Amino acid sequence: MRLTPTLLLTALLPLFAGCQLMADTPSDPNIGTTRMQGELSAAGGQLLFKPCNESRRFVINDVAGTGVLQEAANLAKDAGDKLFADVRGRLTGSKQATNDGQLEVRRLYRLEPSTRACEDPNFKQLTLRANGHEPDWDIKASGKGMVVSRVGQAPLPLPFLEEEVPGGGLTLTSEANGQHVELWVAPQRCVDVATGAVRHLRAELRIDGKTLQGCGYYGGARDN
Repeated sequence: MRLTPTLLLTALLPLFAGCQLMADTPSDPNIGTTRMQGELSAAGGQLLFKPCNESRRFVINDVAGTGVLQEAANLAKDAGDKLFADVRGRLTGSKQATNDGQLEVRRLYRLEPSTRACEDPNFKQLTLRANGHEPDWDIKASGKGMVVSRVGQAPLPLPFLEEEVPGGGLTLTSEANGQHVELWVAPQRCVDVATGAVRHLRAELRIDGKTLQGCGYYGGARDN
């Protein structure tokens, strides 16, 4: 049977539609990865990651160019210093004589000179945390609301509305208790001026007619 141009086009339409659907389907960069927290240390010319509450150690492989190797080298004052790292990645490879495989790092959330961050009891409940200095301020947000802490003032619990903004950022706003509070965060490398800690979000708090700068990171209750 000879297909006319119209019949041929009709027959091919489902194929075109299928190709278009496949082309438009975005790939999730988080597939196959896990968010992990742990301790970083240098040994034998390699950077090793020890997950919180574990004894296993994995060689860091920065497959996504997050800069974690250079950031760790800059933050560690001495060769034996240990750092806390919060990353997203994938464990690969087999156990070796000096390690238990590799950690392919895809995203760096935070890096700080601390060995006690694994003990943070609030991390898993938080969706976002941000803080800054001069004057000191801190915000912890969760599914129950947010708490604004400022030097010399009592903690201020508030409900909030969360909205996404272009570029991958977020805003948290509240009009409760006669307070107009806005917290803006954007995906940008940010360094805490007091500790040198590296965060993956730049933060801006607008409160009492003032704009305060700082850094932030997603908490364990947000899976991105």
